[in-house]
Amino acid sequence: MDPCPRCLLQQCLCAEVPVIATRTRIVIVRHHLEQHRSSNTARLAHLALPNSEIVDHGGFGGIAKLPDLTGAWLLYPLGEPMLATPAEPPAQLVVLDGSWSQARRMYRKLPTMRGLPILRLPEVPMVAARLRQSPGPGQVSTIEAIAAALRLLEGDALATPLERLFAVAVERARATGRLNKP
Repeated sequence: MDPCPRCLLQQCLCAEVPVIATRTRIVIVRHHLEQHRSSNTARLAHLALPNSEIVDHGGFGGIAKLPDLTGAWLLYPLGEPMLATPAEPPAQLVVLDGSWSQARRMYRKLPTMRGLPILRLPEVPMVAARLRQSPGPGQVSTIEAIAAALRLLEGDALATPLERLFAVAVERARATGRLNKP
């Protein structure tokens, strides 16, 4: 059985993907090696978020060609965690998608990233089952980080459907035997 060409999962979950309208535009800068991985949760987030864009970085495409990032903040684990919605929330949220080492390299190699205000989340609780092994406590998948950021910026009503989508993806992976434990 071939994977779905849209969600890349063996057991397609496209019918489960909600449409979540956000005020905040989500710009996902994805490491090129993530493009065809079925465990890439940024793809799932992008499918659910019409106000999002994926920009690939590296490989034959070279350095990511970023859109206008006026009013953008970077979702990244530096500085103090933000515990409340900022007085002036970001118009756009840039999310680096890849393994933790790939995300660190993208942060270093894309000078635009270092000029953006940073949104650091409080520690996000990890779910019991994952699509990939987490390298450490509080280090979550891209879709979980986006959901947590949207919860902070726009409320539970936008975060919960993304978390449900991730849970369905994990359950489908479990059903096909492609599941990592935390």
